[in-house]
Amino acid sequence: MRIGDAAAAAGTTPRALRFYEQRGLLPPSWRTTSGQREYEPEDVARVRIVREMLALGLTVEDVAALAEGLHVFEGDALPEQEVPEHARTPAAADVFGNRLAALDAEIARLTRLRERIATCHAQLATAPTPD
Repeated sequence: MRIGDAAAAAGTTPRALRFYEQRGLLPPSWRTTSGQREYEPEDVARVRIVREMLALGLTVEDVAALAEGLHVFEGDALPEQEVPEHARTPAAADVFGNRLAALDAEIARLTRLRERIATCHAQLATAPTPD
């Protein structure tokens, strides 16, 4: 299928497909004799997995580090419950572990920010109103 059809099937844009290919998230597409990109259903499934990983908060660099192993996921989505045994690699554990640590740090930062705002709000809410 051509790039526009593949992008629509994956829920993205042709520009995103070119970007994913350029960044190594998607293998180079097959080209017609006229130079147009052609995609297989497996490519569309891979793009859906890439998009799901990005939606989880992984960076493009994170997904690129895992790109060679994305073929192990069957279908077009990450597993809901259990990661397949053949997808459990030290590299994948490192990527997900690093992202988890970054999320924990961001949650801690936001918690501190919320506490400061809550303190200010409490003081402002109990302040006497000017006449």
